Amino acid sequence: MRAAAFTDLIGPDGVSVIDRERLHPSPGEAVVDVAACAINRHDLWILEGDSAMVDTDDLPFVTGLDVAGTVRDVGEGVSSVEPGDRVVLCPNKTCGSCRFCREGPENLCENFSLYHGGLAEVACVAADRLLALPDDVSMTTAAAIPTAYMTAFRMLRRADVGPGDLVFVPGATGGVGVATVQLAAVLGASTIGTSSSAAKLECVQELGLEHGIHSTDIDDIREAVSEIGAPDAVINHLGGEYTALGQQVMRRGGTMVICGRTAGSDSTIDVPDLFLEHKRIVGSTMGTQDDLRRLVGLVAAGDLEPAISETYPLEATGEAFAAMAARERVGKFVVKP
Repeated sequence: MRAAAFTDLIGPDGVSVIDRERLHPSPGEAVVDVAACAINRHDLWILEGDSAMVDTDDLPFVTGLDVAGTVRDVGEGVSSVEPGDRVVLCPNKTCGSCRFCREGPENLCENFSLYHGGLAEVACVAADRLLALPDDVSMTTAAAIPTAYMTAFRMLRRADVGPGDLVFVPGATGGVGVATVQLAAVLGASTIGTSSSAAKLECVQELGLEHGIHSTDIDDIREAVSEIGAPDAVINHLGGEYTALGQQVMRRGGTMVICGRTAGSDSTIDVPDLFLEHKRIVGSTMGTQDDLRRLVGLVAAGDLEPAISETYPLEATGEAFAAMAARERVGKFVVKP
Protein backbone atom coordinates (compact mmCIF):
# COMPACT_ATOMS: atom_id res chain seq x y z
CA MET A 1 0.00 0.00 0.00
CA ARG A 2 1.38 3.40 -1.00
CA ALA A 3 1.03 6.58 1.04
CA ALA A 4 2.18 10.18 0.64
CA ALA A 5 4.04 10.70 3.92
CA PHE A 6 5.73 13.63 5.56
CA THR A 7 9.34 12.47 5.87
CA ASP A 8 10.74 15.88 6.80
CA LEU A 9 8.94 18.93 8.25
CA ILE A 10 10.39 21.41 5.77
CA GLY A 11 7.39 22.24 3.59
CA PRO A 12 6.30 20.65 0.28
CA ASP A 13 9.76 19.15 -0.37
CA GLY A 14 9.26 17.00 2.74
CA VAL A 15 6.62 14.77 1.10
CA SER A 16 7.60 11.30 -0.15
CA VAL A 17 5.59 8.35 -1.43
CA ILE A 18 6.34 5.32 0.73
CA ASP A 19 5.15 1.73 0.96
CA ARG A 20 3.26 0.64 4.07
CA GLU A 21 1.93 -2.67 5.31
CA ARG A 22 -1.55 -3.69 4.34
CA LEU A 23 -4.18 -2.44 6.80
CA HIS A 24 -6.60 -4.74 8.62
CA PRO A 25 -9.64 -3.43 10.51
CA SER A 26 -9.90 -3.89 14.27
CA PRO A 27 -13.33 -4.19 15.92
CA GLY A 28 -15.40 -1.12 15.09
CA GLU A 29 -13.19 -0.09 12.17
CA ALA A 30 -13.51 -0.11 8.40
CA VAL A 31 -10.84 -0.20 5.73
CA VAL A 32 -11.55 2.20 2.86
CA ASP A 33 -10.05 2.29 -0.62
CA VAL A 34 -9.36 6.01 -0.90
CA ALA A 35 -10.64 7.56 -4.11
CA ALA A 36 -10.01 11.17 -3.08
CA CYS A 37 -8.59 13.12 -0.14
CA ALA A 38 -8.55 16.93 0.09
CA ILE A 39 -5.72 18.74 1.82
CA ASN A 40 -6.09 21.63 4.26
CA ARG A 41 -3.97 24.37 5.79
CA HIS A 42 -4.01 22.23 8.94
CA ASP A 43 -1.94 19.68 7.00
CA LEU A 44 0.38 22.36 5.63
CA TRP A 45 1.10 23.70 9.13
CA ILE A 46 2.20 20.21 10.14
CA LEU A 47 4.36 19.89 7.03
CA GLU A 48 6.01 23.23 7.77
CA GLY A 49 6.77 22.24 11.36
CA ASP A 50 4.21 24.73 12.71
CA SER A 51 2.09 22.29 14.71
CA ALA A 52 2.59 21.11 18.27
CA MET A 53 0.79 17.90 17.35
CA VAL A 54 3.55 16.38 15.20
CA ASP A 55 7.34 16.54 15.50
CA THR A 56 10.26 14.70 13.93
CA ASP A 57 9.79 11.72 16.28
CA ASP A 58 6.46 11.03 14.54
CA LEU A 59 7.93 10.76 11.05
CA PRO A 60 7.06 9.38 8.60
CA PHE A 61 3.61 10.90 9.20
CA VAL A 62 0.61 10.41 6.92
CA THR A 63 -1.93 13.21 7.15
CA GLY A 64 -5.20 13.68 5.26
CA LEU A 65 -8.54 14.30 6.98
CA ASP A 66 -11.04 14.54 4.15
CA VAL A 67 -11.47 11.01 2.84
CA ALA A 68 -13.94 9.70 0.28
CA GLY A 69 -13.85 6.18 -1.10
CA THR A 70 -15.26 2.68 -1.08
CA VAL A 71 -15.40 0.34 1.89
CA ARG A 72 -13.10 -2.64 1.33
CA ASP A 73 -13.45 -4.51 4.62
CA VAL A 74 -15.00 -4.08 8.06
CA GLY A 75 -14.02 -5.25 11.52
CA GLU A 76 -15.94 -7.19 14.10
CA GLY A 77 -19.17 -5.61 15.29
CA VAL A 78 -19.57 -3.20 12.35
CA SER A 79 -23.07 -3.04 10.91
CA SER A 80 -23.31 0.60 9.78
CA VAL A 81 -21.36 0.00 6.55
CA GLU A 82 -20.36 -2.97 4.44
CA PRO A 83 -17.88 -3.70 1.67
CA GLY A 84 -18.77 -1.87 -1.54
CA ASP A 85 -20.40 1.13 0.13
CA ARG A 86 -19.48 4.57 -1.22
CA VAL A 87 -18.64 6.73 1.79
CA VAL A 88 -17.22 10.03 3.04
CA LEU A 89 -15.47 10.34 6.39
CA CYS A 90 -16.34 12.73 9.19
CA PRO A 91 -12.78 13.30 10.50
CA ASN A 92 -13.85 14.09 14.09
CA LYS A 93 -12.36 11.89 16.80
CA THR A 94 -14.20 12.14 20.12
CA CYS A 95 -14.09 10.20 23.38
CA GLY A 96 -17.83 9.44 23.47
CA SER A 97 -17.96 9.61 27.26
CA CYS A 98 -17.39 13.21 28.38
CA ARG A 99 -20.21 15.58 29.21
CA PHE A 100 -20.04 17.26 25.79
CA CYS A 101 -20.15 13.98 23.88
CA ARG A 102 -23.24 13.04 25.90
CA GLU A 103 -25.01 16.37 25.62
CA GLY A 104 -23.57 17.72 22.34
CA PRO A 105 -22.48 19.25 20.16
CA GLU A 106 -19.78 16.64 19.74
CA ASN A 107 -17.09 19.10 18.59
CA LEU A 108 -16.96 20.39 22.19
CA CYS A 109 -15.55 17.01 23.28
CA GLU A 110 -12.96 17.46 26.02
CA ASN A 111 -10.65 15.09 24.13
CA PHE A 112 -11.48 16.30 20.61
CA SER A 113 -8.97 15.43 17.90
CA LEU A 114 -8.91 14.70 14.19
CA TYR A 115 -8.33 11.67 11.99
CA HIS A 116 -5.13 11.60 9.91
CA GLY A 117 -4.14 9.03 7.30
CA GLY A 118 -6.17 9.75 4.16
CA LEU A 119 -3.27 10.55 1.85
CA ALA A 120 -2.86 6.89 0.97
CA GLU A 121 -4.31 4.23 -1.26
CA VAL A 122 -6.08 2.69 1.74
CA ALA A 123 -7.23 4.18 5.06
CA CYS A 124 -8.40 2.51 8.26
CA VAL A 125 -11.08 4.56 10.03
CA ALA A 126 -13.75 4.36 12.71
CA ALA A 127 -16.70 2.81 10.89
CA ASP A 128 -19.29 4.91 12.71
CA ARG A 129 -17.67 8.07 11.28
CA LEU A 130 -18.52 7.06 7.71
CA LEU A 131 -21.53 8.54 5.93
CA ALA A 132 -23.18 7.00 2.90
CA LEU A 133 -22.47 8.90 -0.29
CA PRO A 134 -25.29 9.32 -2.83
CA ASP A 135 -24.46 7.98 -6.29
CA ASP A 136 -24.79 11.46 -7.83
CA VAL A 137 -22.10 12.96 -5.58
CA SER A 138 -18.62 12.26 -6.94
CA MET A 139 -15.78 11.11 -4.70
CA THR A 140 -13.75 14.21 -5.58
CA THR A 141 -16.62 16.51 -4.62
CA ALA A 142 -17.25 14.59 -1.42
CA ALA A 143 -13.61 14.89 -0.34
CA ALA A 144 -13.83 18.67 -0.68
CA ILE A 145 -16.66 18.94 1.85
CA PRO A 146 -15.62 17.91 5.37
CA THR A 147 -13.06 20.23 6.94
CA ALA A 148 -13.66 23.58 5.24
CA TYR A 149 -17.42 23.31 4.73
CA MET A 150 -18.17 21.70 8.11
CA THR A 151 -16.19 24.48 9.80
CA ALA A 152 -17.92 27.27 7.87
CA PHE A 153 -21.38 25.76 8.31
CA ARG A 154 -20.96 25.42 12.08
CA MET A 155 -19.66 29.01 12.33
CA LEU A 156 -22.62 30.37 10.39
CA ARG A 157 -24.98 28.42 12.63
CA ARG A 158 -23.26 29.75 15.78
CA ALA A 159 -23.77 33.27 14.45
CA ASP A 160 -27.46 32.53 13.71
CA VAL A 161 -27.05 33.70 10.11
CA GLY A 162 -30.26 33.71 8.12
CA PRO A 163 -32.00 35.32 5.14
CA GLY A 164 -31.22 39.00 4.70
CA ASP A 165 -28.20 39.03 7.02
CA LEU A 166 -24.91 40.65 6.04
CA VAL A 167 -21.80 38.55 6.73
CA PHE A 168 -18.23 39.89 6.75
CA VAL A 169 -15.58 37.34 5.69
CA PRO A 170 -11.97 38.55 6.02
CA GLY A 171 -9.79 36.37 3.80
CA ALA A 172 -12.71 35.29 1.62
CA THR A 173 -10.46 33.47 -0.84
CA GLY A 174 -9.17 30.86 1.64
CA GLY A 175 -10.78 27.44 2.11
CA VAL A 176 -13.08 28.40 4.98
CA GLY A 177 -13.67 31.82 3.40
CA VAL A 178 -14.87 30.34 0.11
CA ALA A 179 -17.07 27.83 1.94
CA THR A 180 -18.57 30.63 4.04
CA VAL A 181 -19.42 32.69 0.98
CA GLN A 182 -21.12 29.75 -0.73
CA LEU A 183 -23.02 28.61 2.36
CA ALA A 184 -24.11 32.14 3.28
CA ALA A 185 -25.71 32.35 -0.16
CA VAL A 186 -27.51 29.05 0.46
CA LEU A 187 -28.84 30.54 3.72
CA GLY A 188 -30.05 33.68 1.92
CA ALA A 189 -27.41 36.00 3.40
CA SER A 190 -25.16 38.43 1.55
CA THR A 191 -21.39 38.68 2.03
CA ILE A 192 -18.52 41.14 2.17
CA GLY A 193 -15.10 39.59 1.58
CA THR A 194 -11.49 40.69 1.41
CA SER A 195 -8.42 39.42 -0.41
CA SER A 196 -4.89 40.48 -1.28
CA SER A 197 -5.49 39.18 -4.82
CA ALA A 198 -7.83 40.88 -7.27
CA ALA A 199 -7.90 37.76 -9.46
CA LYS A 200 -8.84 35.46 -6.57
CA LEU A 201 -11.45 37.95 -5.37
CA GLU A 202 -13.03 37.88 -8.81
CA CYS A 203 -13.19 34.08 -8.64
CA VAL A 204 -15.00 34.18 -5.30
CA GLN A 205 -17.41 36.81 -6.63
CA GLU A 206 -18.33 34.29 -9.31
CA LEU A 207 -19.10 31.86 -6.46
CA GLY A 208 -21.51 34.29 -4.79
CA LEU A 209 -19.53 37.01 -3.00
CA GLU A 210 -21.53 40.24 -3.30
CA HIS A 211 -19.07 42.84 -2.03
CA GLY A 212 -15.35 42.36 -2.68
CA ILE A 213 -12.62 44.47 -1.06
CA HIS A 214 -9.17 44.18 -2.64
CA SER A 215 -6.98 45.18 0.28
CA THR A 216 -5.06 43.94 3.30
CA ASP A 217 -4.84 47.38 4.91
CA ILE A 218 -6.96 47.31 8.06
CA ASP A 219 -7.94 50.98 7.88
CA ASP A 220 -8.93 50.73 4.23
CA ILE A 221 -10.98 47.59 4.89
CA ARG A 222 -12.72 49.19 7.88
CA GLU A 223 -13.73 52.18 5.78
CA ALA A 224 -14.90 50.04 2.86
CA VAL A 225 -17.01 47.77 5.07
CA SER A 226 -18.57 50.76 6.85
CA GLU A 227 -19.64 52.19 3.49
CA ILE A 228 -21.41 48.93 2.63
CA GLY A 229 -23.13 48.41 5.99
CA ALA A 230 -22.72 47.02 9.50
CA PRO A 231 -22.41 43.22 9.30
CA ASP A 232 -24.71 41.04 11.39
CA ALA A 233 -21.96 38.43 11.62
CA VAL A 234 -18.20 38.18 11.13
CA ILE A 235 -16.76 34.79 10.16
CA ASN A 236 -13.09 35.12 11.12
CA HIS A 237 -10.67 32.34 10.20
CA LEU A 238 -7.64 34.67 10.36
CA GLY A 239 -7.47 35.88 13.96
CA GLY A 240 -4.74 38.42 14.70
CA GLU A 241 -5.61 42.02 13.88
CA TYR A 242 -8.76 40.94 12.05
CA THR A 243 -10.45 40.26 15.38
CA ALA A 244 -10.34 43.92 16.40
CA LEU A 245 -11.42 44.88 12.89
CA GLY A 246 -14.37 42.51 13.00
CA GLN A 247 -15.49 43.85 16.36
CA GLN A 248 -15.27 47.44 15.13
CA VAL A 249 -17.35 46.97 11.98
CA MET A 250 -20.12 44.61 13.14
CA ARG A 251 -23.48 45.95 14.20
CA ARG A 252 -24.79 46.37 17.71
CA GLY A 253 -25.73 42.90 18.91
CA GLY A 254 -23.66 41.24 16.19
CA THR A 255 -21.64 38.03 16.50
CA MET A 256 -18.10 37.23 15.45
CA VAL A 257 -17.05 33.58 15.26
CA ILE A 258 -13.33 32.72 15.19
CA CYS A 259 -11.84 29.42 14.02
CA GLY A 260 -8.24 30.16 13.07
CA ARG A 261 -5.02 32.07 13.62
CA THR A 262 -3.46 32.45 10.19
CA ALA A 263 -2.93 36.19 10.80
CA GLY A 264 -1.75 35.69 14.38
CA SER A 265 -2.50 33.90 17.64
CA ASP A 266 -3.06 37.08 19.67
CA SER A 267 -5.89 39.58 19.22
CA THR A 268 -7.08 42.74 20.97
CA ILE A 269 -10.66 43.05 22.17
CA ASP A 270 -12.35 46.36 23.02
CA VAL A 271 -14.10 45.33 26.25
CA PRO A 272 -16.37 48.43 26.67
CA ASP A 273 -17.55 48.10 23.06
CA LEU A 274 -18.17 44.39 23.68
CA PHE A 275 -20.61 44.89 26.54
CA LEU A 276 -22.05 48.31 25.70
CA GLU A 277 -22.87 47.21 22.13
CA HIS A 278 -24.03 43.72 23.21
CA LYS A 279 -21.64 42.02 20.80
CA ARG A 280 -20.55 38.39 20.97
CA ILE A 281 -17.17 36.86 20.14
CA VAL A 282 -17.14 33.07 20.17
CA GLY A 283 -14.75 30.31 19.21
CA SER A 284 -15.55 27.35 16.99
CA THR A 285 -13.69 24.24 15.81
CA MET A 286 -14.81 22.03 12.92
CA GLY A 287 -18.45 20.92 13.04
CA THR A 288 -20.50 17.84 13.78
CA GLN A 289 -21.20 14.65 11.90
CA ASP A 290 -24.78 15.84 11.45
CA ASP A 291 -23.43 19.05 9.88
CA LEU A 292 -21.56 16.89 7.37
CA ARG A 293 -24.71 14.87 6.70
CA ARG A 294 -26.61 18.08 5.93
CA LEU A 295 -23.85 19.36 3.67
CA VAL A 296 -23.79 16.13 1.66
CA GLY A 297 -27.54 16.56 1.31
CA LEU A 298 -27.11 20.11 -0.01
CA VAL A 299 -24.61 18.87 -2.58
CA ALA A 300 -26.85 15.98 -3.62
CA ALA A 301 -29.79 18.38 -4.02
CA GLY A 302 -27.74 20.70 -6.23
CA ASP A 303 -27.83 23.59 -3.77
CA LEU A 304 -24.08 23.55 -3.11
CA GLU A 305 -21.10 22.81 -5.35
CA PRO A 306 -17.83 22.81 -3.41
CA ALA A 307 -15.10 24.80 -5.14
CA ILE A 308 -12.24 22.59 -6.35
CA SER A 309 -9.08 24.12 -7.79
CA GLU A 310 -7.23 21.03 -9.02
CA THR A 311 -6.74 17.30 -8.50
CA TYR A 312 -3.40 15.50 -8.18
CA PRO A 313 -2.22 11.88 -8.27
CA LEU A 314 -0.65 10.54 -5.07
CA GLU A 315 2.86 11.01 -6.50
CA ALA A 316 2.21 14.76 -6.88
CA THR A 317 1.04 15.38 -3.31
CA GLY A 318 4.05 17.62 -2.70
CA GLU A 319 2.98 19.72 -5.70
CA ALA A 320 -0.48 20.08 -4.19
CA PHE A 321 1.02 21.43 -0.98
CA ALA A 322 3.28 23.77 -2.97
CA ALA A 323 0.22 25.15 -4.76
CA MET A 324 -1.54 25.67 -1.42
CA ALA A 325 1.51 27.40 0.06
CA ALA A 326 1.69 29.75 -2.96
CA ARG A 327 -1.84 31.07 -2.19
CA GLU A 328 -2.45 31.78 -5.86
CA ARG A 329 -5.61 29.77 -6.47
CA VAL A 330 -9.16 29.48 -5.19
CA GLY A 331 -10.76 26.18 -4.25
CA LYS A 332 -9.76 22.87 -2.71
CA PHE A 333 -6.74 20.79 -3.71
CA VAL A 334 -7.70 17.13 -3.90
CA VAL A 335 -5.35 14.14 -4.09
CA LYS A 336 -6.68 11.06 -5.91
CA PRO A 337 -4.71 7.95 -4.89
